[in-house]
Amino acid sequence: MPDSVIFGMEVFLNGLMAGVLYALVALGFVLIYKASGIFNYAQGVLALFAALTLVGIMEGQVPFGHLINAVFGTNLHHFGWEVPALLAIALTALVMVGLAWVVNRLVFHHLVGQDPIILFMATIGLAYFLEGFGDVTWGADIRKLDVGLPQGLNPWIDEVTYNLFGYGFFIDNLDLVATVVAAILVVALVAFAQYSKHGRAMRAVADDHQAALSVGISLNFIWVMVWSLAGFVALVAGIMWGTKMGVQFSLSLIALKALPVLMLGGFTSIPGAIVGGLIIGVGEKMFEFAIGPLVGGATENWFAYMLALVFLVFRPQGLFGEKIIERV
Repeated sequence: MPDSVIFGMEVFLNGLMAGVLYALVALGFVLIYKASGIFNYAQGVLALFAALTLVGIMEGQVPFGHLINAVFGTNLHHFGWEVPALLAIALTALVMVGLAWVVNRLVFHHLVGQDPIILFMATIGLAYFLEGFGDVTWGADIRKLDVGLPQGLNPWIDEVTYNLFGYGFFIDNLDLVATVVAAILVVALVAFAQYSKHGRAMRAVADDHQAALSVGISLNFIWVMVWSLAGFVALVAGIMWGTKMGVQFSLSLIALKALPVLMLGGFTSIPGAIVGGLIIGVGEKMFEFAIGPLVGGATENWFAYMLALVFLVFRPQGLFGEKIIERV
């Protein structure tokens, strides 16, 4: 078998793994859009804020420590203890639920029935606020995140592929864990949305806020629940991306790569987020491998957006999205 084919197979597999990480961020977008019709621009920043909070809790960092030091001339940085990873994850999940309640109470509670563009602009403001709030709370230093997830070369895949092709594929154990976690999340979220009472109420709220209120559905409860779920998904994405890249403010930019994922998979489809992520991940890796050398490389920066543009022209609802038909 030609070497180029073998290398292409390795690139393909790594593209699948990268696509899963993109899809984890896109899941949060889909959840909120399905429940409220809001395109949540702040989802990437939620993942960043969750990762910052998790690292801060694990390291025993004093929240607002550098601000307190600047105002009062103190030298507070850490409490002097470290929190186990599982307990820190649980505490961070509680923080994300509390954040969901605050966001709903202070922002979206006052915007019921407003035009989608107003809600979208509110999420842009929320994104910039959370980014600044995360900086003030935990600082802007790049931190390492280690919750005990396996990382590095998977020896089994390396051995099997070496025996088959004479070349061992490099597949990161963290990417395999992310794939399993994403699959579990998708199954759980689809089952929740389709078969649970609150899942049906969530879809009713997305269709019409006022109609949902008229039949006794609590809009406040549904929005807090959905933002809590999106916060939990953001926490999972933050753990995966933070472990892979380190916890840094550039993590918030992964939301931009989630946009093409949503355009391909559809804004209302949970499985579509996964499929769209896989298409983007594989597409950008294979395009860079095959075409990148011919055009000077760096095609991964723009390939996903060009593919999304093609979908917007020919199938704007995405592969799994619902086609909107309006009466005129």
